[in-house]
Amino acid sequence: MSGDPSPGESDPRASVQTRVLVVGAGIMGSGIAAQAALAGYPVTLVDVNEELARRGTANATRALDHSVRKGTITTVDRDAALSRIDVGIGMRRAEGAQIVVEAAPEDLELKRRLFAELESVTSPTALLASNTSSLPITAIGQHLKDPGRLVGVHFFNPVLQMALVEIIPGHTTRPEILERARTFAVALGKTVVLSKDSPGFVTTRALAVLVNEAAWMLSEGVATKEDIDTAYKLGFHHPMGPFELMDLVGIDTTVSILDVLWDGFRDSRYRACPLLRTMVSAHLLGRKTGEGFYQYAEGTKP
Repeated sequence: MSGDPSPGESDPRASVQTRVLVVGAGIMGSGIAAQAALAGYPVTLVDVNEELARRGTANATRALDHSVRKGTITTVDRDAALSRIDVGIGMRRAEGAQIVVEAAPEDLELKRRLFAELESVTSPTALLASNTSSLPITAIGQHLKDPGRLVGVHFFNPVLQMALVEIIPGHTTRPEILERARTFAVALGKTVVLSKDSPGFVTTRALAVLVNEAAWMLSEGVATKEDIDTAYKLGFHHPMGPFELMDLVGIDTTVSILDVLWDGFRDSRYRACPLLRTMVSAHLLGRKTGEGFYQYAEGTKP
């Protein structure tokens, strides 16, 4: 944003006293960790075991290296950000965090369990945020003792390149929690939009129809995946085609999101194309497995 300090510069909006805990060291979690570290926050990136946590650090490093190559940050920025990221296993480091961002898979029961644990081990004043792209925030926080401290903070992939953050208050989210979430997102250099707590919110609900329709067109033989991707990119000025996007997000994640929308609306627009389910069964999930609609080099795997 014009007039803002670059991500690696000293930014008065990011207090070094405010520790960020990112739960889930996959592509989204590692990207969120890298973005917060660039803004000056000390970050702890945690997962269920050390291998996954370390893999998250490697993902964060690759994302930062990509930004260096693009010229959006310097090597000094990158090195400073990496020095602010440490890793942990489970919730051992949660007590000292003031901002917690959950970036686990799109599984309602998993997220409920995680937030129940986080509520018990974090400070009562810590902000609890879910990076869910589709699950209602009120449903995630349904069994919390204090659901008012939970809010949706939906980042987009790749986090370092995408300027948008979608913030979703649950039915009982307190106004001050909503404002803290907004302040955090702005401190990361993001533009914020607010959405009601409806399945899929604004962005996922719109995008799910586009990618699902592309899968139906491919399965019906309307066009090749390459031509459909080209049509979306050149016809609608999308930065990538729907099959490229599903490979990036994960085809299993795409199906999970469509299932959430189907459960929420019972609208045929959100009935996942059977081709997508077949690919999930075959473990052709996209970049993270090395093959989805397209094939990827070994180095692209998380």
